[in-house]
Amino acid sequence: MVYFSNEEILIRDMVSSDAQIITDLEIKQGWNQTIDKYNKRLKDQEDGKSYAIVAEYKGCIAGYINVYLNSDEGPYKNLGIPEIVDLGVLKEYRNKGIGNKLLDIAEDISSKHSDQVFLAVGLHNGYGAAQRMYVKRGYIPDGSGVWYEGQVLPQYEKCVNDDSLVLFFAKSLAKEN
Repeated sequence: MVYFSNEEILIRDMVSSDAQIITDLEIKQGWNQTIDKYNKRLKDQEDGKSYAIVAEYKGCIAGYINVYLNSDEGPYKNLGIPEIVDLGVLKEYRNKGIGNKLLDIAEDISSKHSDQVFLAVGLHNGYGAAQRMYVKRGYIPDGSGVWYEGQVLPQYEKCVNDDSLVLFFAKSLAKEN
């Protein structure tokens, strides 16, 4: 399915051939990645659990986002509130509106299932731009605290500042009258 198209950006469902392309591009830019993540996203989409979405910029894969309709982890586990997972825009395609357009699509999909949406964002400085973008778009910390490796991190507990150290943000999708 095509969600959006203009002269530069195309946003569509992920297909199986995208998995290897995205993996290779992320490895090339220095990210620690395997194809398994994308194969899982495709399987979850096939099973009706999620939407796996890809952005192209001038015909080249530039980014992706996933919307899970009912999270199986975190503070919203099994509450039927959609979760945005893995918003990624390749470095060379940033600052072209791709991330915001992917979020527009994800929020639109989510609004058909719930009046709110949530996501987790990493706390290390590699997520700084994403943290700012989410706040500008109306996402706020949900108050459940810092999570590490899928669990609430207790006060004074030691952890590693890696991709598993996250804060959950939520956004209301309710239309104002």
